[in-house]
Amino acid sequence: MSGILAGFLASLLLFVAIGAWSTTRAGGGDDDYLLAGRSVPAWLAALSSVATNNSGFMFVGMIGFTYRGGVHTVWMAVAWVLGDLAAWLWVHPRVRALSGATDALSVPTLLAERDHTLVVRTAALLTVLFLGGYAAAQLQAGSLALEQLFGWPAWAGAVIGAVIVLVYCVAGGLRASIWTDAAQAGVMMLAMLLLLGVAAARVGGPLALHDALAAQDPALVDWFPSSSSAGFPLWVLGFLAGGFGAIGQPHILVRTMSVSSVAEVARARPIYFAWFVPFYVMGVLVALYARVLLPELGGAGAAVRATEGALPALASLLLPGVLVGVVLAGLFAATMSTADSQILSCSAALTEDLVPRDAPWRPSPKLATLAVTAVALAVALTAEGGVFALVLRAWGILGAALGPLLLVRVAGGRPPQSLALAMMAAGVGVVLTWPLLPGTGDVYALLPGMVAPLLLYAVARGGSPVATRIE
Repeated sequence: MSGILAGFLASLLLFVAIGAWSTTRAGGGDDDYLLAGRSVPAWLAALSSVATNNSGFMFVGMIGFTYRGGVHTVWMAVAWVLGDLAAWLWVHPRVRALSGATDALSVPTLLAERDHTLVVRTAALLTVLFLGGYAAAQLQAGSLALEQLFGWPAWAGAVIGAVIVLVYCVAGGLRASIWTDAAQAGVMMLAMLLLLGVAAARVGGPLALHDALAAQDPALVDWFPSSSSAGFPLWVLGFLAGGFGAIGQPHILVRTMSVSSVAEVARARPIYFAWFVPFYVMGVLVALYARVLLPELGGAGAAVRATEGALPALASLLLPGVLVGVVLAGLFAATMSTADSQILSCSAALTEDLVPRDAPWRPSPKLATLAVTAVALAVALTAEGGVFALVLRAWGILGAALGPLLLVRVAGGRPPQSLALAMMAAGVGVVLTWPLLPGTGDVYALLPGMVAPLLLYAVARGGSPVATRIE
């Protein structure tokens, strides 16, 4: 147990040290705190973005989802990556161009004309509510790992993660977040490689894995989900929309806004996917190996929380203590690299968009960071439900509320305030009501949630085209 703790603490101290070092490069001012002075190089933005995107959702939620579902969940990975690629090819360069042209420090500011304050504040409120809840899910994911390995109370991991994130975010803002993300990306990849290599040595290669899964339950090796009431194509399209839904996630977009130029976005893209694709593949394989080696986690009546603890349980089964600590640090790194980004995006929404600039009680970005962290921690300690469900819900609402409007804006559209508000309301409304409709529950709600606002825009504007050229 002491070896596990030593490996874990050494990795956490590394993250804090890197965050502290990054503060020496800070330039001061809100622009530096919230956007790192728009000076981030391509490689650093790519690693930060991919670590932020691959959060506790991957180490906890997706692992649990694949453990329960079997090999057909690979289609989720394929669809999600393709959707994300489409966003990087078309939307991210335009986001950087628009943010530079408007001098925007936050995503809500990108969504409207300067006099459309109600749109900006509504987007900021949605960001604080749902991105804050998303951050809480990350802290919850971290607590699950410590509970699994050390038997600590459920609140311990959430508190530790919140304190570490708060220390370097308050000290260095987005710059500290980006540099620690890059280090965390390395630890996350190392953790997944370690676990996959040892698991494959124990069970065997892909054919042995397939046979072991089939012996346990033939449904685990079905390539297509048998329970999809809406049909396989819609099931896949839902996750394709999920990947494309990154265009509605402020904590990811803000990294694109911080890149030094539009040209750097194109340079960042291959680095991002060179990390993302193999990591996602390894995550799926680790989950399947966990199903073979730890079948008791998915027994009759097993809770989602039990299967979402498959990765730390597998690490403790297969690895020596110090390496278990490294894997645990990788999981914790995944949660922190996302939670810090989300907390800073909420802070930007509060200070730049939600509270009037001339208000005497307008908080500083650092004070806002402290407040958002406290609220996210409170939610993490009280919220119920699995990490997978919590993340998909928050991702879906933000993607549907902000994504379609941002898509219109970067394409050159200038919707009036009333239409912009109606688009956001339509997106949120569809995401919330979609699971209540019969025969739709297994299709990710973000798909209709993004389509509905875009149809509303097309009808309201009479199908008029918009410009798509980047200046």
